[in-house]
This record gives sequence, C-alpha cells and structure tokens, in this order.
Amino acid sequence: MITGESRPIGKRSGDQVVAGTVNGSGALSVRVTRIGEETALAGIMRLVAEAQASKSRAQAIADRTAMVLTYIAIGAGILTTFAWLLTDRGGDFVAERAVTVVVIACPHALGFAVPLVIAISTTFAARNGLLVRNRLALEKARDLDVVVFDKTGTLTLGELGVAGVAADDQGAEEHVLAVAAGLEQRSEHPLGRAIVGEASSRGVKPSAVTDFEALKGRGVRARVDGYAAYVGGPRLLETLGVRADGRVAERATAWSSEGRTVVHVVQDNRVVGAIALADVIRPESRAAVQRLKETGVRVAMITGDSEDVANAVARELGLDEHFAQVLPEQKADRVKELQSRGLRVAMVGDGVNDAPALAQADVGIAIGVGTDVAIETADVVLARSDPRDAMRVVGLSKASYRKMVQNLAWAAGYNVVAIPLAAGVLASLGLVLAPAVGALLMSASTVVVALNAQLLRRDPNLVGRLP
Repeated sequence: MITGESRPIGKRSGDQVVAGTVNGSGALSVRVTRIGEETALAGIMRLVAEAQASKSRAQAIADRTAMVLTYIAIGAGILTTFAWLLTDRGGDFVAERAVTVVVIACPHALGFAVPLVIAISTTFAARNGLLVRNRLALEKARDLDVVVFDKTGTLTLGELGVAGVAADDQGAEEHVLAVAAGLEQRSEHPLGRAIVGEASSRGVKPSAVTDFEALKGRGVRARVDGYAAYVGGPRLLETLGVRADGRVAERATAWSSEGRTVVHVVQDNRVVGAIALADVIRPESRAAVQRLKETGVRVAMITGDSEDVANAVARELGLDEHFAQVLPEQKADRVKELQSRGLRVAMVGDGVNDAPALAQADVGIAIGVGTDVAIETADVVLARSDPRDAMRVVGLSKASYRKMVQNLAWAAGYNVVAIPLAAGVLASLGLVLAPAVGALLMSASTVVVALNAQLLRRDPNLVGRLP
C-alpha cells in the first residue's frame, strides 16, 4: 500500500520498515524512530496539501457570461430609452420598449445553461459508477493528453497469481502444478496461496503429501508418492545441488528477465518443472488502454516495482511510457514532469502512495475500493475497480461540454436577435414586441435550454460508454 510493490520484499534485522505496509507471515518487532509529523504518511499528506493548494480555481464560464449579459440588458434598456426619447414617440411607447428589452434580455437561460448540464451529467454518472467530486476537473477531462495509471491494484489485481507453468519433457504441467499445490497447501506465503489458487481454478487436485517441512528462506519440502519433493527458488536449487535443464531452464530464464518470480518443483533430485508468479493484469486493462489510445490520448504507468516488472506490463498492455521504482514522494514529481512538457494529465490510482500524484494531476481519478486517502484526494471516484471507467470519464466530459456549448450558443444567440427586436429596430415596419411577448420568448429560451440539457441522457456516445 505504501511502496506500490506487488511482490513481498524480504527484510532482515536492522532494515528500515514503513508503517502501513503488510507483514506477510511470522512475528515482527520494530522500533519506532519517527512519530507524528515525521512519519512517511504525514509526509505524503503534506505533498497532497501542497499540490491541492497549487490548483487553479477558475470560475465557470456561464457565471461570467450571465454577468456580462446583465450589464448588456441594463445598458440596452437605458440606450433604448434615450434613443426613443429623441423621437416624437410618447412616453408610454418609450417605457414599453425599455421594459421589453430588459425582460427579453433577462439571463435566465444562461443561468440554466451550464448548471443544468452539470446536474444531469453528475447524476447520470453517479448512477453508472462515476462519482464526481470536483466538476471543474471533470470539465478538464475532455482535453487530456495523457492518462497515467498506477500499476499495482489499478492496471493489475494487486495480488500474485500464476503467470505460467513449465514442465520437463517427461512430465505435464498438471503434474507440476499438482505437486506444487500439494506442498503449498499449508503455506501462508503469498506465493503458496497463488499456486494453490491456480490449481483450484484449473481443476487440478493437489498431490497427497507427508512429512511436510518448511525450509526457512528457501521453500518447502515433503514426500509425494514416496519421493522427496521440493518447491522453492534459486537458493533451494543451490542447496540441493541441482539445476533446471532444457525447456524448463529456457522458460525460467525468460520469466526472470521479465521480472517475474520463478519457483522450481524438484522431485527425486530432478527439476521437473517451474512456475512463474507475477502481479496479475486485470482483464479490463487492455481494453482501457486501447480505447484511450484510439481517442488520441497517451497512456503511461507509474509503479514502485522494478524496471523488469514495469517493462513486462508496459509491453503486454502496449503503453506509451512508464516510470518504474518510483517512491511515493516521487510520483507527484513524475506528474509534474509530464505537465512541464505542456501535457494535460489525468492520474488513476488507489493507494496512499498515489495521493500526492492524484492531487497534482489536472484530473485525479481514484479507484473506489482504494484507500480513503486516495479517494479524498481525487476529483472523480470510480465505484468499480475497472480501469475502463477512466475512458468513461473522458466520454462524459466531452458529452457534457458539448451540451454546455450548445446551450450557451442558443442562450447568447437568442439575445442577439431578440434584443434588437425588443428595442424596436423594426418599428418602422410595424413590427414591435409587447412586454408580454418578450416574457414569453424569454421563458421559451429557458425551456429550450432545459430540454437540450435533458437530451444529454440520450447521447449515443455517452450511453454507449456508460453501460
């Protein structure tokens, strides 16, 4: 949760640990060296506060436009009054023209133009699992240049899973998995749980074992069908004096180069297979990356994991860019780096270590099952752990903005035509508007804006992206 690494990191006596991380198994005694404002979490919260304070809070365009139109309405009314006073028209006619101008120019439609769209879009989004906490950030999402995903827990499941099984020429993958699952059934280690889970999902029955023994720092051993069997990493092979050959060795070497954890299965002093374990990529991640790239948005990834692990995930998902071995306080710096290139950045994350980057980004998007710190920092919260919803945020922003522009164009355009008519520019042709007609037209413009905003619910692009 703090470091962003997907694999357990071994610690020895004297090593530094961080509060908030998870102790996989065994007892742990620690000496507290920092408290209060000196802790890692307090440092992260300071970064969040700094990033939030630096964000601009621009006023909504509708407010500015409505204010300008108010001045225009008053000014047009005064100008109309003086213009007709210079003619031989009576006072009643002059007053009627001035009142009609002020009534017809009333900025009701402009007042509704944007807030109505915002209300409808945010309500519609909430029903589809997108919780908007900052509407100004939502408006920015339409202009994004790059979406940066945290890896662990966002693009991946955040838990180890079996990425591959290799067997030697004399055996089958099912046999390797059965032996490994049999030995790991009693293990509390994340690697062991992943192997047992994979066997269960494949319908492979774990082998019956006897004389089970845990080998500290190396793996486990037991007897299977009368033979001594072992499951463990490279240190186990060194201890036993055996090595993998042929297909198993090739696959193990390839997996190691991709940053995956490799454990070997040894039976009767012979390496019969190997199993690769890695942070499992979410099934939805590929579609999320593809959809964003199709719309011209670059996709990047930030992770605290090693370069090998990051390279493997980036290659598999087809990412444009990635940053590996990034500490919590450095994630916000990576976002700043992208912004310094003139890019508008969205950050998608779920952990405490993502909070500074979420605050720094132009649009911060938190996975709903993430930590409270991340959720409180984000502009938009995804109720589902589905990275495809990041694309839905962009779609919602574009659809909402389109409706806002349409409403503002109608509300402003209507006044361009209506105010001169109300002022009586066509009075010489016998065409004048009574105050009651002006009020009716003003109300009609408000109705048109409201109806157009309601059509947002039927936007085919929006509905298609928010199933």
